[in-house]
Amino acid sequence: MSTPTINIPGYQTGTWAIDPIHSDVSFIVRHLGVSKVRGQFNTFSGEIVTAEDPLQSTVTATIDAGSFHTRQEQRDNHVKAEDFLHVADHPEIKFVSTGIRQDGADFLLDGELTIRGVTKPVTLELEINGFGQGPDGTPVVGISASTEINRKDFGVHGGAASPMVGEKIKIALEIEAGRTAE
Repeated sequence: MSTPTINIPGYQTGTWAIDPIHSDVSFIVRHLGVSKVRGQFNTFSGEIVTAEDPLQSTVTATIDAGSFHTRQEQRDNHVKAEDFLHVADHPEIKFVSTGIRQDGADFLLDGELTIRGVTKPVTLELEINGFGQGPDGTPVVGISASTEINRKDFGVHGGAASPMVGEKIKIALEIEAGRTAE
């Protein structure tokens, strides 16, 4: 029995560094059960390694938890405090892939997500947006990914504000990465 060939137009192997200027790490969480609060992390880095067999590719990423913002300073400071992210003790959020699976035309990226020192498996829906070239000729890749987590699974209890904040958090990633010199 043969393994089906995966066809990704323009696919290139290599090591790719996430470009934080042209990427976005954002989230959505319910507030008071009636509205949604959106926010972002401003500082993050990561590496994508595309292998000959796309399903053998890997991803690692680190987010500076203190770069969290929702455009409301008081709320941001509370989320950075002990009740939520506790950035003083847990300054980074990390992701390390454990596998990639094909899902029709798209892919599922399995990995280990660490928040507040708690590591749990997650699966991201992955869309390869394409391979191209930057203005300087450097090869680039664009990827969209999303998942939903339960904050309490990661020890993000919320303190007295917990009943006001939804447990489910939608995470959305828009990533552009440039191939590094090898």
